[in-house]
Amino acid sequence: MLTQVPGEESENETAWEQRKKHSDKDRTNSMMDSEDLVLNKSKTDQIGHRIVEVSSGKHYFCGYCAAMTNVTVTFPIQKVLFRQQLYGIRTRDAICQLQKDGLRNLYRGILPPLMQKSTTLALMFGLYEDLSSILLRHMSAPEILTRSLAAVLAGTTEAVLTPFERVQTLLQDYKHHDKFTNTFQAFRVLREHGIREYYRGLVPVLLRNGPSNALFFGLRGPIKQCLPEATTYSTHLINDFICGGVLGAMLGFLYFPLNVVKARMQSQIGGEFQSFSKTFMKIWLERDRKVTHLFRGAHLNYHRSLVSWGIINATYEFLLKLL
Repeated sequence: MLTQVPGEESENETAWEQRKKHSDKDRTNSMMDSEDLVLNKSKTDQIGHRIVEVSSGKHYFCGYCAAMTNVTVTFPIQKVLFRQQLYGIRTRDAICQLQKDGLRNLYRGILPPLMQKSTTLALMFGLYEDLSSILLRHMSAPEILTRSLAAVLAGTTEAVLTPFERVQTLLQDYKHHDKFTNTFQAFRVLREHGIREYYRGLVPVLLRNGPSNALFFGLRGPIKQCLPEATTYSTHLINDFICGGVLGAMLGFLYFPLNVVKARMQSQIGGEFQSFSKTFMKIWLERDRKVTHLFRGAHLNYHRSLVSWGIINATYEFLLKLL
């Protein structure tokens, strides 16, 4: 028969109480750690949400500033190109027309592209980032398809600003110089023909904007990866310029016929609304059914796009890093 040593029972009870206290303390610490994790996750989510909002605002602002810089620098080149698209004339003849117009009229019509391009590029970059973020969270499709869809939707949204392209076309056409002298007069003249008149040439704008956006955003990264690795701000700037310029020149050449048709459609005030196909066939016959005549001015557009989109992409990325 075993006998319990006096005092041993009290020692066992003390040890059991100590183990119970440690166990309770561990459970309390575990609960506190879990609560901390939940709180930290909530804070992280809130911070991440704020970062998304701030960054998307940055994309809109950087796109806006990039457009302003680009239009100011390249507007005279764009004006020469427009004359070639509209009348199918040579570069030298288009420059002679501008010389006859005089220096006073060189920047005539710059306000619509300033307003249109700045807003368009702000929407292009900002909406692309916002829509990509939304679609990636709610779609299970491959990322490349999701981002392509976001780019097409952003480009389609840009078409809302077609009236600015419309007015720019009229102001750059010397045949309308005697009808109005500034942007606001042009808008008033179009208003007399109804809202629909503002959106002449909408079809080629839609055919151009969506697909070109998808190609631009889809190829921008891969092209930059093919360039030598940038280690300084200046080399980053050069790479961004080259990347944007190459893409812009390629897309500008690819969609040049669409812009030719758009210019013809938008140069008309009042009268019958001709379809895209009918306008294209009319231009095709006027230019002797030759593809080379259809692309007259494309070489200048290539160089303009090279400079223009180089400036846009480099300015956009530079400002994005500063903010």
